[in-house]
Amino acid sequence: MKDELILRGHAFRSRFILGSGKYSLELIRAAVESGGAEMITLALRRVNEGGAANILDHIPEGVTLLPNTSGARNADEAVRIARLARECGCGDFVKIEIMRDSKYLLPDNQETVRATDILAGEGFIVMPYMYPDLNVARDLVNAGAASIMPLAAPIGTNKGLATREFIKILIDEIDLPIIVDAGIGRPSQACEAMELGAAAVMANTAIATAGDVPAMAGAFRQAIEAGRAAYLAGLGRVRDTAAASSPLTGFLRDEGED
Repeated sequence: MKDELILRGHAFRSRFILGSGKYSLELIRAAVESGGAEMITLALRRVNEGGAANILDHIPEGVTLLPNTSGARNADEAVRIARLARECGCGDFVKIEIMRDSKYLLPDNQETVRATDILAGEGFIVMPYMYPDLNVARDLVNAGAASIMPLAAPIGTNKGLATREFIKILIDEIDLPIIVDAGIGRPSQACEAMELGAAAVMANTAIATAGDVPAMAGAFRQAIEAGRAAYLAGLGRVRDTAAASSPLTGFLRDEGED
C-alpha cells in the first residue's frame, strides 16, 4: 500500500521536511540524501543568480523547494517575499513565517491567517507556521492552507514537544496534514510526533548542530518512518494497573472442559 503525504495533489513518499537555514552549503546535499527528504525549505535571501554560494547548486534534483518568508514582520511583507520566490523560479509552495517578536520568535497567528488568505487566492500552496491554537487552525483551513505547521517548541531550542497536547488537538480536529515544525531536538521526539498522528516533521537545528550531520539526518529519517509505522499499526493500550503478558489461568484447560 502507498502511504504518501499529499499536499494539494502533490505526493511525497518522505514525511521528513528538511530545514536549510543553519547548514554550511557543503553539508546540505549530504543531509538531504541521508535523510531521504523530498522537500527542503529555502530562505529567499540565500538565493542568488549563481556561483559557488548559490544554495540551489547544493540541493539534489527532484527535491521540492519550500521557500519560506523568514524575516517577514507582517502579512504584506510575507506576501511580497512569496511572490519574489515564485518569480525566482522556486515554484508555488510557500511556508509562511511571520514574526514580530524578535526575542522568542513566536509566529503572529493573525497576520499568518491574512497572508494565507491572500496567497492561497493567488494559487500558492500555502503551508503556514503557527502557534498551535485550534481556532486559528480553523481560520487557516478556511483561508485555503494546504497544511498546518504548529511549533513544537520555540524555534531553534531543540526542547521537543512542549506543545504536545495542543498539537494532538489539531491532529484530532483539523482535516489537513499537521506537520510538526520548530523545536524538535531528537529523533525520538520526531518519532513521538509521528506516533501522535502528525503527517510529517520538519527539522533544522537538531540536524545542523549535530556532530555528524549526515548521520543525524539518517537517524531522523528512521525515527520518522518508525513513528509513522507505529501510528498506522495502532499503538497498544495504556493501563493504570499491571497486566500479565500471558494469562495465568485457563490456558491449560482442554477445549472440551466446562
